[in-house]
Amino acid sequence: MNGLSRYVFPCLACVALVSCAPTDAPDTTEPRITAVEVLALPGSMGPNLAVGPDGTTVLSWIEPLDDGHALRYSTLEGSTWSEPATVAVGEDWFVNWADFPSVVPVSESLWGAHWLVSQPAGGYAYDIFAAISTDTGTTWSEPFRPHTDGTETEHGFVSIFADDDAIGMVWLDGRKMVNEYDENDVAASAMTLRTATFVPDGTVSREGEIDGIICDCCQTDVAVTPAGPVAVYRDRSTSEIRDNYVSRRIEDVWQPGQAIADDGWEIAACPVNGPAVVADGNNIAVAWFSAVGDVPKVQFARSTDGGATFAEPVPIATGDNVGRVGVATLPDGRVAVSWVCGSAYESGQVCLRFVGADDELGEVEVISGDDRVPAFSFPQLVSAGDDLYAAWTVQTGDVTTVHSARYSLD
Repeated sequence: MNGLSRYVFPCLACVALVSCAPTDAPDTTEPRITAVEVLALPGSMGPNLAVGPDGTTVLSWIEPLDDGHALRYSTLEGSTWSEPATVAVGEDWFVNWADFPSVVPVSESLWGAHWLVSQPAGGYAYDIFAAISTDTGTTWSEPFRPHTDGTETEHGFVSIFADDDAIGMVWLDGRKMVNEYDENDVAASAMTLRTATFVPDGTVSREGEIDGIICDCCQTDVAVTPAGPVAVYRDRSTSEIRDNYVSRRIEDVWQPGQAIADDGWEIAACPVNGPAVVADGNNIAVAWFSAVGDVPKVQFARSTDGGATFAEPVPIATGDNVGRVGVATLPDGRVAVSWVCGSAYESGQVCLRFVGADDELGEVEVISGDDRVPAFSFPQLVSAGDDLYAAWTVQTGDVTTVHSARYSLD
């Protein structure tokens, strides 16, 4: 990785909304935000939330073992997380706060999962390993690498999505980074964005490069529209402008990436702060972080034409935040945006704000309660049924643990 965020921000006093009741009557109102226990062991970290087309909601995380790590997951049963199940275990995994595994339901029975395995070269040379389940996560295929370049470089930051009756993947691919850096041809040794589609019998299709020069270590995300998948990622220009881009796959061809907004953030290092996207038909919502002029900002933009064009961005939070965004659409047409409010290199809170259909902004709320959330972590946010669910990593001393909460929309 080229580096971490270099910004240090003052803490934000976030506002939590509470229900009021008459002083002469007991308050029987259920709290809007409630903790939901995750049966994850101490040392767990890197939560990921995913919702399938049938509404199946999966929380996955990485958990330490005596001699390695395990990829574990729970499903949402009512408003509680089920007993965890295990996808894979290994002794040589690449484990860090920024690039974490996932378990994703892509149809009623077809699921995909991925994790990261260190290469002998060490450092940031690691491979993606993936597996497919055809029985809702009960059993899994033999692991495989979605990339076949064999270079001792970085491969990660995966997004798994439903691709017709198969599993689509988008990832950061460092195969060109084996080339010597040339300031006159930055793209010759740059990180790339690649994709492929997989079915359980091992058939690979739609394999190729989406973008030939992107930011080195920012998260990707994918949403699926009626016209096809839409990928969002942090781009990189030869002049080190690192704005957030969108690419649509139209008739099996990924279109050249276009800026979601013209932020013009010039930074000669990776801020480790990727965008998030969600789709409801052709209505798309994207949230992202930038810090033009050293002013940290979380922004949001809508598209009503499947990502072809975007409206002017709406500022969600300016100053006093470190990004790490999430986004979810609600049944009533609102959009929820989450981020880590606080200062870089210090623990903060997971903040939440609703955006109305007319871009009216709600109050800033705290969904993580009294938990202190590391600035170097990536909280997750999804809409499941009539509620929002969030997950994050808590650190107490040297011990991390995955926590979760439900935000009742009723």
